[in-house]
Formats: sequence, C-alpha cells, structure tokens
Amino acid sequence: MSEWVEFAAPRLGLDPAEVPLNDLLGMTGIVAHGVVRPAAPVSSYLLGLAVGRGLLTNEEGDARLRELVREWASERESIAAGSADADGGADAEGGLDA
Repeated sequence: MSEWVEFAAPRLGLDPAEVPLNDLLGMTGIVAHGVVRPAAPVSSYLLGLAVGRGLLTNEEGDARLRELVREWASERESIAAGSADADGGADAEGGLDA
C-alpha cells in the first residue's frame, strides 16, 4: 500500500509523508466492518473533504468517524430491538402477538 501512496501522491500534487496510511487503514477497516464494506472508501472521501476544507484535522476526523460508526451501530441495534418488540413480543397470556 505504501508503494501506491508513494506513486500516486506526488502525481496528485501531494506529499506522501502527509498521508496517515496506518490511521486511514484502521479507520476504513472499522467502517467496513461496522457499517458496510462500500462505506469505507466513501468515508475516506468524506474525511478528505472535511480535512481539505479545514473543518477537522486528520486526527479529529478519524476520531469522529470512529464515533459515528459506534452511533450507527447503536441506532441499528435500537431499530432492530424496536422492530423485534413490535413484531414478535409475547402478549399478557404468554402467547405471541397477532
């Protein structure tokens, strides 16, 4: 991967040393497993836009995306739990809801 960065970065007008490769790979791995695989490159792009526009530093963006993955998972669990309660809960007599 570092060879790709060394090749591509200068051709895009960037310094390869400015690419936080390990942090980026760690963050995209968390997104890929915590959200869905195709969200990883999209998240990298979003992070790049935020950093490029000066809204966040690399470190802040990495931390924020990791936080967002946790929020995403928590919301999905709540939705799933609510759906399970509505669809398959037991009624007062111990039977299944209609």
